[in-house]
Amino acid sequence: MCMKDSPVPQEQIPRHIAIIMDGNGRWAQAQGLSRSDGHIAGAKSVKKIVERCVELGVKYLTLYSFSTENWSRPEEEVNALMELLMTQLASEVPALAKQGIRLVHYGSRDTFSDEVLEALDVANAATAEGGVLTVGLALDYSGRSELLQAMHQIVADGVEVSQETLEARLYTAGTPDPDLLIRTAGEFRVSNFLLWQIAYSEIFVTSQCWPYFDADALDAAVVDFAGRTRKFGAVT
Repeated sequence: MCMKDSPVPQEQIPRHIAIIMDGNGRWAQAQGLSRSDGHIAGAKSVKKIVERCVELGVKYLTLYSFSTENWSRPEEEVNALMELLMTQLASEVPALAKQGIRLVHYGSRDTFSDEVLEALDVANAATAEGGVLTVGLALDYSGRSELLQAMHQIVADGVEVSQETLEARLYTAGTPDPDLLIRTAGEFRVSNFLLWQIAYSEIFVTSQCWPYFDADALDAAVVDFAGRTRKFGAVT
């Protein structure tokens, strides 16, 4: 694969990009395919975006892969998603480890099957030394639940409530907040994703459904980000 030039200077590349990957089902419907086919196509887009993030020098990529609310979807679709997750982990992890890409899981572990948990644990362990790019998979993730569990842990630990003690107990502890939040499929909502962490993230919404989102689309989002003035609540 021929590496594309960066669309902006390196200092303007976001350190952390988070993506709400929406529109697999709508893409599949438009193609006359099943929702499962849409998720398979979406997995191909994940691979393209991971590769482009490495080329751009992005250090953290967090993907909203399966929300806690997604458990309410039809059982057939949920099962297909879990099978796709395990298949993708088994096939992609060796190459990811070789490229220095680290996988981490953000979310609850309580509802997954032992088989899925084992696949996640094996993937995390196999890529643990990766320092090129950290890919966070938000699976069985809920921003509200994350905050609640962090608060419960603060109470259980008997420590003072502060920004620092709360952040240390989030699923994403140790990961910098996203600089850029991308949402596909034209929806203007954050859908319970990284509610604490995106307080000052720049938001980019595209009408493209996730399976259409490619390296050029990511570059467009990065160019848009580079043109923003980030004030973090201050006056400049």
